[in-house]
Formats: sequence, structure tokens, C-alpha cells
Amino acid sequence: MGSLLEAVESFKGKRIVVTGDTGFKGSWLSLWLHLAGAEVFGYALPAESEQSHFNQLNLNSLITHQDGDIRDSENLKSFMQAAKPEIVFHLAAQALVRRSYADPKTTYDTNIGGAVNLMESVKNTDSIKSLIFVTSDKCYKNREICIGYRETDELGGRDPYSASKAAAELIFSSFFDSFLTNRENFGAATVRAGNVIGGGDWAQDRIIPDCIRSLTSHKPIVLRYPNATRPWQHVLEPLSGYLQLAHYLLTSPKSFNGAWNFGPDESDAYSVNDVAKQTIEIWGSGEIKIDAPVTQVHEAGLLHLNCDKAKSEMKWRPRWDFLQTMSNTVSWYRDVNAGKSVREMSEYQITNYLEHSK
Repeated sequence: MGSLLEAVESFKGKRIVVTGDTGFKGSWLSLWLHLAGAEVFGYALPAESEQSHFNQLNLNSLITHQDGDIRDSENLKSFMQAAKPEIVFHLAAQALVRRSYADPKTTYDTNIGGAVNLMESVKNTDSIKSLIFVTSDKCYKNREICIGYRETDELGGRDPYSASKAAAELIFSSFFDSFLTNRENFGAATVRAGNVIGGGDWAQDRIIPDCIRSLTSHKPIVLRYPNATRPWQHVLEPLSGYLQLAHYLLTSPKSFNGAWNFGPDESDAYSVNDVAKQTIEIWGSGEIKIDAPVTQVHEAGLLHLNCDKAKSEMKWRPRWDFLQTMSNTVSWYRDVNAGKSVREMSEYQITNYLEHSK
């Protein structure tokens, strides 16, 4: 079984599809695969703003991107069959909990209907040998207990986003068992991670982008739930797990099919207030204001993953602890705000992360 470095090197020359390549995680993954020498084909809605990581990287000049909606089954199927990928990473989603309350139908149509369309496209594209289907740590029925959830724990979801991700897991599993389990030389897995931070995320109602917007406009960082605790991880951490797993599915699919958690050590969990304080320290200025929302929607106060399976069976491990994660995240925004190139900073962090993997 190979290391992360061996997995990354194995992608050179391979045709790889990334759905959701205009998103935060998708743009980092697409850049990493491009740097590895893969021929990357992206399929996603246009990036939401010129400030997006995808646009600031000028990723459209590095990969073959097609604007497309995961809800458009015929367009997705045509794209997939034209790309003829060997590997597919499915990241296209409506990824925000609070947005799912404002627009539940779009969330369900995208995350559930999109899952059906993606699996149907995979079923009808014979070139695909390895599928990484990204869901979320929020696919688990969250009882807000201190013990981390394992891959065999019950699925569920109180809010529309979480429910949509639990449903997507069931769709994946039923599609695989019904149509793909006997396909020769084919492997597929769902991957579950959450509370991912890193440079280039500009989404609303996420802690790091909210902090950076406040700091750059010289306003206090306003916290809704300062005591909510999360196991924060840099975006390159779960992506490293996705990359390793995609490689293993090519070489030994029956050993790696199924569900996998990727997250930091359970002891490495910190509150939203801790994140804001650390952001201010690294940035060099700022203040915090606690402002509980008038109209409260449910947000989990505690959610952890148990990653023993990935650590024991894949020899995967997180490389950066909380302080390293915060340093790499906030310094990216600070240096870009000071005029450094987004692509230069992002490529440097990928290279630096791989150095930690030797």
C-alpha cells in the first residue's frame, strides 16, 4: 500500500473528473491534481464571485472546465462520457447549513437529485475505475456526544443540509449494490469530513471567511455561537485522504470500497471563540463581539469523527495540528491581502504539505 506521495505521483497523465471544481474544496483538489500532472476535467456551476479561489487561481486556464448543473442529468452524462475519466471525485453540492434553511428545496434537489444523476452517469461510463463520493460529517445522526462517530454509526439529519447528505449516502450505497458491485476493476467510496478551513474560502456564515471580512474592514468579529466546538482541519487534510483512497481503489477496490472518515485527532477540537482569538493573533489585530442571533436555527454544538479506520487500514494521518492549521489558513489570507499571488500561495501550501508527508 502506497503513501500519499506515491498516490499523488500515480495520477500523472490520468484523466480525472472533479464535480464542484469551482467550489472551495474542489478548486484546491483540482489545482493539486493539475500539479500532479493529471488531465483534469471540471464540471460545476460558475464560481459565485470573482473573489472565488477558482477565479483567483485562473484555474480555467489549467484544467478543462465546463459550466454545468449537477441537477441536469443529460448534460452531466454527456460531459462524463466525453471526458472518459478513469477517476471521479464528486464534490458538487449545496454545502451550507444556514443556506439549507433558507432554500431547502434547492439543497435537496442538488444534494439528493444530484447524487442520483452522478451515480447514473458513473453507471453509464465504462472508463471509470475509481469513484470518490464526498458527503459530510453531518450525515451522521448527531446526538452531540463526546465520542467520535464511526463509519458504521446511524445516519440522520435534523437540518435540511444534514438530511440531504445522509440521503446521498443511502443513494450511493443502493446504487453501488444494485448496479456497480460486480463491475470489474471498479472501486467506489464515500468520504466524510467537516469543519474544513483554509485559504480561498469566501462563503457566507463560515467562521474563517467571516473573520477575514471583519478584519479587512476593521470591524469586530461577531460570533453567534462562541462555545460551539469543532475538530477544525485544513482543507489539504481531507483532500489528502481522498487522493490516497482514490489511488487505493484503483489498485485494490474490494479492500477499500465503502465509507471513510477523515478528520483531525479527537483531542484537537477547539471552540469557535478559540478560532477567532487565534485568527486575531496571527493577523496581528482585531477584536471579538459576542452577539447571539435573535432568530435561532439549529446548529450542532458538538460533532466529532472517529478516524481509526483510515488510520489503521490506509495508514492515513492528519499532518497539521490546530495551531499549524490556523497558521497556514490565516497567513494565506494575510499574505494575499498584502498583494501576494493566490496561485503562488496555494501552490506553496500544497508543496509544503507534501513535504510534511515524507
